[in-house]
Amino acid sequence: MNFIETRGNDGKRPYNVSFSQAILNPIASFGGLYVPLKLPDLGEVFLAKHLTSSYKKMALDMLLCFDIDIDKDVLYEALDLYDKFDDASNPVPVVKVQDNLYVSELYHGPTRAFKDMALQPFGVVLSSIAQKRNQNYLILAATSGDTGPAALETFKNRDNVQVACLYPEGGTSDVQRLQMVTEDAKNLKVIGIKGDFDDAQNALKSLLDSETFKAKLKEDNISLSAANSVNFGRIIFQIIYHIHSYLELVRQGELNMGEKVYLNVPSGNFGNALGGYYAMKMGLPVEKIIIASNENNVLTRLINDGKYDLRKTSVTSTTSPAMDILKSSNVERILFDMFGSSRTKELMTHLQENNSYALSKDELYTLQSVFSADFCKGDEGKKYIKEAFSTGYLMDPHTATCFKANETCALKNIKTIAYSTAEWTKFSPTIANALTGEVDAHDIDALKSISKEANVSIPSMINELFDKEITQGSIIEKEDIEKEILSFV
Repeated sequence: MNFIETRGNDGKRPYNVSFSQAILNPIASFGGLYVPLKLPDLGEVFLAKHLTSSYKKMALDMLLCFDIDIDKDVLYEALDLYDKFDDASNPVPVVKVQDNLYVSELYHGPTRAFKDMALQPFGVVLSSIAQKRNQNYLILAATSGDTGPAALETFKNRDNVQVACLYPEGGTSDVQRLQMVTEDAKNLKVIGIKGDFDDAQNALKSLLDSETFKAKLKEDNISLSAANSVNFGRIIFQIIYHIHSYLELVRQGELNMGEKVYLNVPSGNFGNALGGYYAMKMGLPVEKIIIASNENNVLTRLINDGKYDLRKTSVTSTTSPAMDILKSSNVERILFDMFGSSRTKELMTHLQENNSYALSKDELYTLQSVFSADFCKGDEGKKYIKEAFSTGYLMDPHTATCFKANETCALKNIKTIAYSTAEWTKFSPTIANALTGEVDAHDIDALKSISKEANVSIPSMINELFDKEITQGSIIEKEDIEKEILSFV
């Protein structure tokens, strides 16, 4: 399968590229992204075929349907990493929480967040391509909290790759920060920046598109790629768990094959939602995709009003910091799929130059035929956390945003699959406040409090963080990012 560009071709790049080319060089013409030329049609035949399949078997078959240029033995090695999740036989449990509301738990991997679902196998794939080509790669990552730990975990000590990971100082939870700054592999560099996630992501995109920066890397025989969801190598693995979650409900007898569901996604950079959109386009029976946001509700305004307007907006720090994002990269892939490359280029250029764009009435109608949206404030989220806990379910603040959106957007009497993107351990002070009322607790104290209150153990990989040595102490100004990365490589 070949991949094409969301903003059209500039005459300098190939008109289409292979999967391996798209993930090694994820930024396309005019600063656009790569998307599949055509999605495979799976439908009920594929679903029925894999009703009794393991996660890995179904995942392999879906990847083969994309006909990507990756050796089968590499895919086997990549998917085998799911064996290291909490339950190798079921890496993504789907749990009933309310009537018609089920939570797909995506956080049972090594860094306790949903980014492991894509980044664990992605690290194997990208590293194997680099080794096969006898090339060295610098992998850039910008994180609002979960991409960073997952990217560092998957790439550490892998041959032919180095990783530079940018995170906003003070913009992550203590656990997320410790997961990054205690990494000691020599091929990893963690850089705190004085700014927010959008600053980190803008720097990443700018460097990926900078011929000067790439030329400097070439002097040391290093090429450039990225671990963020601008890279389709991430997205392809995020399609899989939407299909799995649907099949899980059929296996549990909660759903009849072919029955439609809502997909309810807490969304920051829109990669998780995009995976659901592609699954829907490939034949998964989906009524609508519900987008749940926090106070940084630009996606809510886009879907409800057709306006993406950042002119009088700045990032607000919230209790769900992984969603403290204003520029959601993967919306661009939706725009391309719905409106084509010319219109996408027009909209994205207007966003770049004017910090806003607006959809036409017909375009908004098309967008709303697939998506609905709402946002959840921090205090509302704590209320949902406490209510869910009273009925026996412990969840993090990002998952809580889905409960608000479920009440306001799931209008039909059908099942909803909500996606839990992080374990309770990643955001313990907020959860402890919701459950016990304690205020300003340090992560370690909040973890112990929740552990006692809920009678659950703190996973060892989280508990051990607080005794590890800080090995990555760089905190820099935004203007010094390129210099810091070049010094590292």
